[in-house]
Parts: sequence; structure tokens; C-alpha cells
Amino acid sequence: MSARSTDPLPAFVAPQLASLVAEPPAGKDWLHEIKYDGYRAIAAIGGGRGRIYTRSGQDWTDKFAGIAAELTKLKIGSALLDGEIVVLDEHGRSSFQRLQNALKEGRTPLIYYVFDILEFDGHDLRQEPLSQRKKVLRKVLKGAPEAIRYSEEIAGQGDKVLAQACRLGLEGIVSKQADKPYVSRRSHSWLKSKCLGNEEFVIGGYRVSDKKGRPFASLLLGEFVGDELHYRGRVGTGFDTATLDDLGARFAKLRRKTSPFVDAPREISRDAHWIEPRLVAQIAFTERTTDGILRHPAYLGLRGDKPAREVQAQEVITMSENDDVGGVKLSNPERVLFSEAALTKLDLAQYLLAASERMLPYVRRRPLSLVRCPEGVAKQCFFQKHIKKGMPEALKSVDVKEGDGEIAQYLMIDDTAGLVSVAQIGGVEIHLWGSTAKKLERPDRLIFDLDPDPTVDFAAVRDAARDVRDLLQTAGLTSFPLVTGGKGIHVVVPLDASQDWDTVKSFARGVATKLADTEPERFVATMAKVKRKGRIFIDWLRNERGATAVAPYSPRAKAEASVATPVGWSELSRIEGANVFTIPIVLQRLKRKTDPWSDYSSVRQCISRDALRFFA
Repeated sequence: MSARSTDPLPAFVAPQLASLVAEPPAGKDWLHEIKYDGYRAIAAIGGGRGRIYTRSGQDWTDKFAGIAAELTKLKIGSALLDGEIVVLDEHGRSSFQRLQNALKEGRTPLIYYVFDILEFDGHDLRQEPLSQRKKVLRKVLKGAPEAIRYSEEIAGQGDKVLAQACRLGLEGIVSKQADKPYVSRRSHSWLKSKCLGNEEFVIGGYRVSDKKGRPFASLLLGEFVGDELHYRGRVGTGFDTATLDDLGARFAKLRRKTSPFVDAPREISRDAHWIEPRLVAQIAFTERTTDGILRHPAYLGLRGDKPAREVQAQEVITMSENDDVGGVKLSNPERVLFSEAALTKLDLAQYLLAASERMLPYVRRRPLSLVRCPEGVAKQCFFQKHIKKGMPEALKSVDVKEGDGEIAQYLMIDDTAGLVSVAQIGGVEIHLWGSTAKKLERPDRLIFDLDPDPTVDFAAVRDAARDVRDLLQTAGLTSFPLVTGGKGIHVVVPLDASQDWDTVKSFARGVATKLADTEPERFVATMAKVKRKGRIFIDWLRNERGATAVAPYSPRAKAEASVATPVGWSELSRIEGANVFTIPIVLQRLKRKTDPWSDYSSVRQCISRDALRFFA
């Protein structure tokens, strides 16, 4: 290996992040490393140059110029490294506070502990197992300068490694599965176990000090849960005079009148001064109370490497010996299904489990079809409607008489295990019949699929959905909107399953035709592509026997992991696209406990004789 001036500088890659666990995993296939208290750094080396990025992709080469210069001394062509830049105290422990001071003063030597290599001499190593990447990294760092060090690991005995780390006063450990690839997201193949709390929090305000010359007495801290900032306590120690003055000057530029927190206690709010929640602070603490408030917090410094919105509350996960979700064992749980969102089969299964309470009332006990993408949505996907031998037992079947008179076994879901089993077989989308298994010939819903031509903007689709709603109201029918996760909107009408397919289909065709005849410049009721230019196709064919439509809360086979999401009519005007809701966003919506379709199941209605005559 030798340095070459012609080697290109590798591009930034977002880092893999560890999930928080209460205790480290067992087994020799886990490698345990020290959890450092510094700045995460992705380092690119190539063409005799070194560049250092923060975890969010900011170029901090100037800030860490000494480390960047030392990296160019490695005898290699090009590489992309992952590690942590730290300052060690007199006991050899990394200290974020000392690192902050070192960056201000510029005298204390910095050390870059490297624990992974993502690219080497133009070869992408991210799909290689960690154990293999470690072997390459050891060779790359052989003979490295003193400031560039290999982060050692210990195989197995995670509980003992953590106990020793805690005895030495370290922050904790990070445990990594030796046979897993590198993924740019938070994963369950990297797990962190902590001795003491040491995390980032957003500053949302402060309390004024009664001491002359001191700009504040304490900072008011929080962390985001989705889009909402939740109060996590106040910190009043860890500040020197320079820090007090610096923070006071920053606060003066960020003042606001209202609290940025959704739940700040009244006694705290009474004397608080609020600021825009943009500053991120590193905070040490002993523990959290049951309601999330920090005990014995101490301020360590500001973090400029992480946007405030990324300070999201982390739930402590419990790892089972196998990858079991809702009683369903997953094979290849770390396989990435949604490339842009970097979400895996495990993430999909956990989403379906979390969404099951909302999703199952619309999905259970009816024939369905799946869009399966076993290798991920970027590769080959296919529809499947029949049950096949070897499928998970939780996936059930229903006998359906097909057009040729033969009886076929269609897929059906009964419960949460069945829903999660969809993820196990790489099922990404769930599409439903308009009737249940018990009453196959009597549809219990009516759907108008508003499918816009690519030249039609989403605002026009929103207007169209409201027009369909209004027309249905004249027929005495209540409807509910669903943004499809693709381009359009479904207007969904619950029915009491008292009418047959021909009746429902005839009515749907009549409504679509009426709209198309009334406003031909906006709507078309025929599938012919040539007639859809600049218009919205009102697809009424979803309402015939055997046709399906995407299920509420079903993910879509899109790289960004968009979701077909039920919304309210009042909310629809604020939504900017049919694909704005993704799996992470829907998970946050589910936590709010407000259901925009809460009245759906209580609606009892059928198509009246007058409506059938009018739309015939």
C-alpha cells in the first residue's frame, strides 16, 4: 500500500448509528468496543489530501486540521474511515469537555480512534462483514502516526466488558455483530450500553439568575419526539465565565415569546425565557426519572455537528436471542428493503407491529394481494394473491371462486402475527378486496382512486377529492380521504355490505362519469392514457369483484418508504403531496393517539335508490 497523488477523495457516507440497550448482547459473534466521548468523524483520504466530516456531513477539516494532516501520512491510495476524535484525560479516558477546551485553545493534542473502514482504494467495503473490514483496517493503520489509532475490540463477554468499562469510569461500550454489513442508519447490529448518561439535548430556554453579571441560572433542556419538543429538565452546573457569556450572547439572538416545549411544567414556565430550539448541548447525568427528567445533569458543551431536529428520544430496546417480532421469527432481518430510507426487513416488521391496532380493522379476514420485494424495492418485485406452500403459518387463506369456475386459495390475514409475517416474506405492499371473506359477494367499501396525469399538481388532486366528497354527500354518503403514498388520493366510502358488486360498480361508474361529463377539462373516467393528458383519472374500476386497492397504513414499494396514510378532510388542505408520509413519520403519527378515521367503523350506510337512479 502506498500513497498516490492521483487517487480521488472518497465521497461522504452517512454513518451507522447504534441503538440503545439496557445490557450488552451475549455471544461470541458480538465485538465490544469502548464508547468514546468525542466527535464522530468520517475521514476521507485520497490524492494526498485528508478531509473530515461530522456525522451530519459538515466539512470540519479546518477544525481538525491536525488530524487531517496526520491522515495523509498513511501509506495508502484512498480510504474512507469511521471513528471518533477525542481528547484523553490523565487516566486515558476520553472527555468531551476537554475536547471542547482543546478546540478553543488549540494546544491539547487530538486523537482519532478509527473503528471502521467503508472504502479502500476505490473498493466499497460496506457490504463486507465487520470482521473482514476490521482486518483491512488493521493493515491500513499499521505504522500510522500516534494521533491515528485503531479502536480495539473484544469478542464476546459483553457483560464483563461493560462492567470493566464502568469500573474505569468510561461512558459505556458499543457492541457490533461481526458478520454484518455497514448500513447508514440506526440499526440493531450496533448496540450501545451505558454506564452513566451522556447525551445531546436541545436548549429551549433558560431561567434568569439573581446574581449580577450572570446571564442565566440554568438551561431548560428537551428532546424531540417526532416534531414535538418534550421537556427533560434543567441544568445549572458546568459553566465557566466564558461559557456563560458565549451562551448569553447566543440566546439574545434566538429569543421568542412562546415555549417551544409541548409539556414544560407550569412552575418552570412561570420564570422562563424562551429561545428558538436550535442549540444542541452535551449533557452528563446520572439517570432519568420514570417520566424522562434528568437527574444530576451537568453541562459539557455545545455540539455544532448535529442539527437540533436530529436530537430524537431513543427508546431502550430489548434484544431477543433471535430476531423475533410479534412472535414471528425473521430471516435476514438486516436486509435493506427501502434503499433511500435505509430501512430493513426488521424495521418493516416492527412498523407493521406498531401499526397493527390501526391497520387490522381494515385488513383482517378479507382476500388480499401482496407486492413482494424479497431483495428490496430497488430489485425485482412481484404481485402474489394465492397462498403458497412453505409460507408462514400465520398467513391464512380463503377459498375464492375465480372467473373460470375454479376454487383458488387467496391470501388472508387474521391477526398481528399474520401482518408481521408479510414482512418476513418480503411483502411490502398490502392490497385488499372490497369485501370480507364472510361476505365475498357483498362489498363493504367503495373507492374512488384519483390518479393524476404527471402534469397535474397535487393541489388539483386535493380539490378533486373534496369535489368527490361533496358529490357523495348529495347522495347521503360519508367518505374518508387516504393519501396513497404514490401520486393520488383515494376517497373511501364504508358500506354496510347489503348490496352486490354490480350495484356498487354501477354507482361508482355513474359518479365518475358525472364528474367527467360536468368538467371534462379536469376529469376523465376512462383508462385510455391518451385521454388523461392534463386531467385526473377517476378510477372507479377498483369496485368490481376481484379488484384490489392499497390498504390503509400499507407501505409502498418506494425507496423512500412512503405509506398509504388515512388523513382527515380538514388536514388534507395542509398536505403537500401523496407521498409525504413515510414509515418513520407514520410511527410518530401513531404515537399521538388521534385517529383521523376514528368514525369509520361506526358509519352504517348503503347507496340509496334515489342515488342509484340519479347516477345510473
